[in-house]
Amino acid sequence: MYDVIIIGAGAAGMTAAVYTCRKKLKTAILSIDIGGQTNLTSHIENYPGTGPMTGTELMQRFQNEAIGFGTEFIMGKATKVDKTEKGFKITLANDEVYECKALILAYGKVPRSLGIENEEKFFGRGVSTCVTCDAPLYKNRETAVIGGGNSAVEGALELATIAKKVYLIHRRDSFRADEVTVEKLKNHKSIELVLGSVGTKVTGDKNVDGIEVENISTKERRHLKVDGIFIEIGYVVDTSFVSHLVKVNEKKEIIVDERGNTSHPGIFAAGDITPVLYKQTVIAAGDGSKAALECYRWLTGGKGAILDW
Repeated sequence: MYDVIIIGAGAAGMTAAVYTCRKKLKTAILSIDIGGQTNLTSHIENYPGTGPMTGTELMQRFQNEAIGFGTEFIMGKATKVDKTEKGFKITLANDEVYECKALILAYGKVPRSLGIENEEKFFGRGVSTCVTCDAPLYKNRETAVIGGGNSAVEGALELATIAKKVYLIHRRDSFRADEVTVEKLKNHKSIELVLGSVGTKVTGDKNVDGIEVENISTKERRHLKVDGIFIEIGYVVDTSFVSHLVKVNEKKEIIVDERGNTSHPGIFAAGDITPVLYKQTVIAAGDGSKAALECYRWLTGGKGAILDW
């Protein structure tokens, strides 16, 4: 029986573990990986106090700190969460069962993938899902952004201030993004629209050197020579194994208050699995600390002080 089990070992989950361990709560992190989406970022410059490094290096620091304070890591995929008399029971895909008094959900969102050849092979080596994180790597280089929503269009505009050229690849001839933003896109000299087309294959040797695209109507294929590809087609959320216990919104994100409380007492949530704005590592970490402190307050019967600085 753990005091706290945290599902997810990204920035939110590992920060939460540091805080719960410092409060002397017996803590375990349950996750399918270590680092989450931050691992996909090949170069981070905007996490304060660390200096430039890869996402993997930053998450390794998080893990080392969590372990140093006493966090236990359990590798596996949670498939079911049940309420018990003493707290909660978590069943894994391999049928292992773990119990805890309180639960913090911090397993984030997974970027929706294209499912094309070599896409996974080149993640972190030219394929990215975060323009904000990785755009500085492509100064004066040729790039491609895939998608048609606000994140893709805004990403292409941001990238165009750094890169030599940006191809925006979209399967339709119209955009779902705001009209004002789309107008800026169409008038930008460094952006070439590749509409009515889909990516079919990422090419390269050690790193990306291009992407093959196919026109949906004509089936004509074209190879775009690029150094970086940014996939901005949204995220997939899986709350199916906890949605019977906590309230979720129309996007299946777990609804929380400003302290990280869900609708179910004893269950807290933090980071990208919630409706938090701006999916950034530093924001997820802050959310994790809030959820952990609120979790401690709940476990101690509300005795933990809430200070209004």
